[in-house]
Amino acid sequence: METTALNVELSDELRAMRDAVRRFTERELGPWAEEIDRTGEIPAGLIELMQKNGYCGMRLPAEYGGGGLSLFQYCIALEEFSRLHRAFTIAANYSSGMTPMAIARHGTAGQKDKFLRRFAAGKLKSAFALTEPEAGSDAAGMRTRAEKNGDGWVLNGRKHYISGGHVADVIMVMAVTDAEKRARGGITAFLVERGTPGFTVTRVDTTIATDSIKLAELTFEDCKLPADAVIGEVGAGFKVAMGSLNDGRMSVSCSCVGAAESLLDRSIEHTKVRRTFGKLLAERQAIQWMLADSAVDIAASRALCYDVLRRLEKGENVGSAGSMCKLFASEMVGRVADRAVQIHGGMGVIRGFPVERFYRDVRHYRVGEGASEIQRIVISRDLLRGVKIAD
Repeated sequence: METTALNVELSDELRAMRDAVRRFTERELGPWAEEIDRTGEIPAGLIELMQKNGYCGMRLPAEYGGGGLSLFQYCIALEEFSRLHRAFTIAANYSSGMTPMAIARHGTAGQKDKFLRRFAAGKLKSAFALTEPEAGSDAAGMRTRAEKNGDGWVLNGRKHYISGGHVADVIMVMAVTDAEKRARGGITAFLVERGTPGFTVTRVDTTIATDSIKLAELTFEDCKLPADAVIGEVGAGFKVAMGSLNDGRMSVSCSCVGAAESLLDRSIEHTKVRRTFGKLLAERQAIQWMLADSAVDIAASRALCYDVLRRLEKGENVGSAGSMCKLFASEMVGRVADRAVQIHGGMGVIRGFPVERFYRDVRHYRVGEGASEIQRIVISRDLLRGVKIAD
């Protein structure tokens, strides 16, 4: 149901795709959402269903079995998946997220042949490992190192809070290869496969969100990698990662829009049946204003996101606009979720009800893929470019 007064115009192609994904989500994914909440896992059967319907490897080149979708098309799909359950966006990212796209953009012919077809077939899951106990957005603190060893490399270090790292078959790991240069040409991206000697999943953390969203600690102890484990050029790891930054930010932003619209839809329906002191909640001005504020938040966020996606499709340099989208959308969905809980009352705080789960799920968006504070730093630097600011 369209709940916002401002409907951002979509092309016929994008509208048709959105409608197709929404039909698939509504008709096929409901039982899987219940299974995910019951078991705390993303089941293999879900990946098989998504692959059968063309939702694995959505952004990968058609020559490798992928869907060849644009970022805008992919974000529309994630927006629809997120209306039901955040786990579906994670399942999609296994085969179309940062690591598969980095291989598609920067990988050798051998790397593409080895991995991309299996991603598109739903046979592989991916993860991206940057964050460490003393490093995340601040690359200067990175301690994981890779040293040349004959024709290959030896990797030592520890990564933590890695989304899906415990189930990933291939992980793009960022490591220091030149301690002097570090972020300026001294960090390299490596592809590490599950089962590589010296690579261990040492801890799995369950988050505040649904139990299926887990973060892993990965340890590398004299982990020997072949020369062809390097993705892109040696020392160009950040270039590889930065090439996907807008992809990640826009994916999260549109997922936030979808979750927020679902919460608003659920809230509207609840106000039409719940009575207090002889009146429907829908008749209460305090409730009406909550709904109105949420509708405005969603409309503004969608308009901003779709405008930036259009500009990216045209090949424009959008500067910090991706950070603006991620900042606004992730904080927007938090406000909408909070109002939804308030509107639902007791039902909004009890486990087993969707609104309560949404409330927990969306909190992560303000931390993952670059926290709100990091996005503000990126935006302010863009605004103050050329201005010398003392440390």
